[in-house]
Amino acid sequence: MLEGKHAVITGGGTGIGLSIAQALAGAGAEVTITGRRAEVLEAVAGPGLHPLVMDVTEESSVTRGVAQAVAARGPVQICVPNAGIAEGQSIRKTDLDAWRHTMRTNLDGAFLTIRACLPSMTETDWGRVIAVSSIAGIRGLRGAPAYTASKHGLVGLIRGLSEDFLGTPFTFNALCPGYVDTEIVSRNQSSIAERTGMSAEDALAVMVKANRHRRLLDAEEVAAAALWLCGPGSQSVNGQTIEIAGGQM
Repeated sequence: MLEGKHAVITGGGTGIGLSIAQALAGAGAEVTITGRRAEVLEAVAGPGLHPLVMDVTEESSVTRGVAQAVAARGPVQICVPNAGIAEGQSIRKTDLDAWRHTMRTNLDGAFLTIRACLPSMTETDWGRVIAVSSIAGIRGLRGAPAYTASKHGLVGLIRGLSEDFLGTPFTFNALCPGYVDTEIVSRNQSSIAERTGMSAEDALAVMVKANRHRRLLDAEEVAAAALWLCGPGSQSVNGQTIEIAGGQM
């Protein structure tokens, strides 16, 4: 289905990003997976998966990295800004450095990635931008105002771009998953337990309960939605938030 297409996925070495990369590669795409740690990327590289060290918080790194990917594999026709951090902290304990770090990673990183990919994409006759946001991008997430704001901002960016490119063969959508069974959830489990004095089991239960069907999502469920947005019949799905959380949010 995606033979001859080139995808760039930030944070593509682990978790949701890796699952999306594997799904797209399985459909025939050549996928550039980016991240800050070469050893993580190289460990999962293989047929259709090409590692590229790139830091989404640094403009020069994104500009240079995307240019290298385009030179190696052609125009980027599928852009997946996925790299992000999920750190809960009350507003009273959030200093400006922590706020800016969250925004720089989750929102600025997506902006830089999309901006770098669009020039080559718009020279072609088809393109998909699929941002990985969160349920926190459509409703408030208790105890994580900076994270919530960054993910709302990402949804706003996608909606604005969808209007800018309305009527073209390029679509812009955001995936908004609930809690997914990845390393981020494992880290949050420890963080919640430490902050609240809960047991690890109770901390995990808080996240499981937040998903309407009362279980953690599999990363492959999010990847399937991304693959659908690249498939036939998706061309009129544009500027949308695709909620993947087991029920209405």
